[in-house]
Amino acid sequence: MKTGSFSQPLLLNFLQPREMLISIQLVPFDSTRKLLLSRDITQLERVQTVHRDFVANVSHELRTPLTVVGGFLETLMDMPQVDESTLRQFLPMMMEQSRRMQSLVEDLLTLSKLENSPKAVASEKVNMQEMLDTLMVEAEGLSQGRHQIRLEKLSAQWLWGSSQELHSAFGNLVSNAVRYTPEGGTVTISWQEEGDKLRFSVSDTGIGIPREHIPRLTERFYRVDRGRSRGNGGTGLGLAIVKHVVARHNARLDIKSEPDKGSTFSVIFQNERKAEPDTVAADD
Repeated sequence: MKTGSFSQPLLLNFLQPREMLISIQLVPFDSTRKLLLSRDITQLERVQTVHRDFVANVSHELRTPLTVVGGFLETLMDMPQVDESTLRQFLPMMMEQSRRMQSLVEDLLTLSKLENSPKAVASEKVNMQEMLDTLMVEAEGLSQGRHQIRLEKLSAQWLWGSSQELHSAFGNLVSNAVRYTPEGGTVTISWQEEGDKLRFSVSDTGIGIPREHIPRLTERFYRVDRGRSRGNGGTGLGLAIVKHVVARHNARLDIKSEPDKGSTFSVIFQNERKAEPDTVAADD
């Protein structure tokens, strides 16, 4: 400003009474006067920061599997002859990394769809008995007999909402419980009424989460233990998807966890989401 050049705005960062970023700029008003413009760009800067972090995180998550697959392909191309034992060693690892990239892309597309969908959720009756049965099958398939999978159905109520979105959210909670529970542990899927509310919860006897990490669990790509999360096949986007689905259904996500003892993730629905089961389905 001392040089008389006012082409670029001056940014001022305030910490009190709250954190703010203010842009100040002088623009010519007439031959003798200048106009002082000030703007609060705090929210804009936050959005840009989130965008930069998101791009950096996606690039980082894709780099490792791409490097692994590319390295294997380069090795195979340099070999004059590829024997069957080498292929049996390399191909499963390449397939594993390819599936990891596929899961990441699918989660990114799901998250993008949720963020860009209208705020109003298409209301349909969600058959919770069918939903719970499907989640049990998926949990047992992922566990492959390594865990005890239990179902506690204490309510016959259905839900008003999006069956596809709710399955995505519930499925993420169930798969996380299975992935982070050591062999021999127990995963419990529960559906129950609490007063005028409904609660879907997934409890496990897994590794648990330190208290200081819980507030940040639903952030994109946030991991308590990065190495362990990737090793278990997580993309780092599952709980971000859960957060969006829960918000779209005017519900609340409750997380309780204790290291080495396990965790319980609950989605609590308001009374307005209750739906009476269809008569035919209820009789079946």
